[in-house]
Amino acid sequence: MKLLRTISTQRLLAIIAGLVIAVAGGTAIAFAAAGNGPTPPREPLAQALHQAATAPAVTAISARISFTDNLIDSTALQGTDPILSGASGRLWLSTTTHQLRLELQGANGDAQVLVNNGAFSIYDPMSNTVYKGTLPTGDSQTGKAGTDTIPSVAQIQSQLNQLAQHIDIGGPYPRNVAGQPAYKVVLTPKHSGGLLGSVQLAWDASHGVPLGIALYSTSSSTPVLELKATHISYGAVSAGVFKVSPPAGAKVVRISTPAGANAKALKARGKAKHGAKAASEITGVAAVRAHLPFALAAPRKLDGLPRQSAQLLDWGGSPAALVTYGQGLGGIAVIQQTASGQSSAGSQSGGNQSGLNLPTVSINGHSAQELPTALGTVLHFSTGGVEYTVLGSVPPQAAEMAARQLVP
Repeated sequence: MKLLRTISTQRLLAIIAGLVIAVAGGTAIAFAAAGNGPTPPREPLAQALHQAATAPAVTAISARISFTDNLIDSTALQGTDPILSGASGRLWLSTTTHQLRLELQGANGDAQVLVNNGAFSIYDPMSNTVYKGTLPTGDSQTGKAGTDTIPSVAQIQSQLNQLAQHIDIGGPYPRNVAGQPAYKVVLTPKHSGGLLGSVQLAWDASHGVPLGIALYSTSSSTPVLELKATHISYGAVSAGVFKVSPPAGAKVVRISTPAGANAKALKARGKAKHGAKAASEITGVAAVRAHLPFALAAPRKLDGLPRQSAQLLDWGGSPAALVTYGQGLGGIAVIQQTASGQSSAGSQSGGNQSGLNLPTVSINGHSAQELPTALGTVLHFSTGGVEYTVLGSVPPQAAEMAARQLVP
């Protein structure tokens, strides 16, 4: 598997830096607990990363995993959804056939993720629904797979030095993870980390395979998100492992994702609606305001944070706006769009459908739905024909204060 084996210096830095901002992209994989088996020798981080990048390719993986999710308080959860409340499971990967299967075992059924040559399906046992679609692909026609130059130790160290200006890097610490000699590093934001305390990464010292990542908040020594490999083996995976089907009667939902040639079509559609520029190219409060069918709320400051940017969005074919405040993970983002006409606060019964029982708060007399988590807050409400979504790696009080400063 060429996860770290054929990788450019720029891409390697992007992977390392991406660990720090993983909280914005969804569920993370976490550092596995250290075992009592053999450990690798102590090495400088640049050397350990170079060894991982030059390790022999692995073509197949089988692993047992344990997923823990402390992101959302248990009082807000409905039922025993394995994704929201955690579960044990298994993972299989074949790079020769381009197939992946992830299984999380729950009391109400197993959640399944399948990827087969770019097509994916995700089964949610709580709603007996399977989501199907195709993974996005890039537009670039330049370069060939496997032709990236592996960075030297000196090049890796240079990139780490740049990263260290913004992040404290601890390690690598020799460990044994899932029965394999491994290294662990701890990454801690130096500035504007919001509620993110640190990120911990572990990888197989012999095979160069990432074994996990853990996210910690600033207020707890317990991981917020953890998916640990309790055992991992490298070898052929039976083709039958990837031949699983959802239960009979499961609802099928098709998910459309921009891929390949569609990306250009989407950009052209944006230009057709908004003039010579695509929606993503229209920035600045005045320019964005001119393209919206509603009044844009963009005060110079929110909760003491200065306004940083304003950008037009193409939100499902309708113009919307993204306004950001502050810098780094400690900033706040505000999305504004035309209201759909449905109640934003919902009801308690609505929480049963999504597996969440979200609290409601008052924003200047408007009912808002709030999702507080260990790593940030999402606040959603509607007023005056406009939907507002306030989100950031901030406590609920900060998100609520920002929301109150947006509307009268």
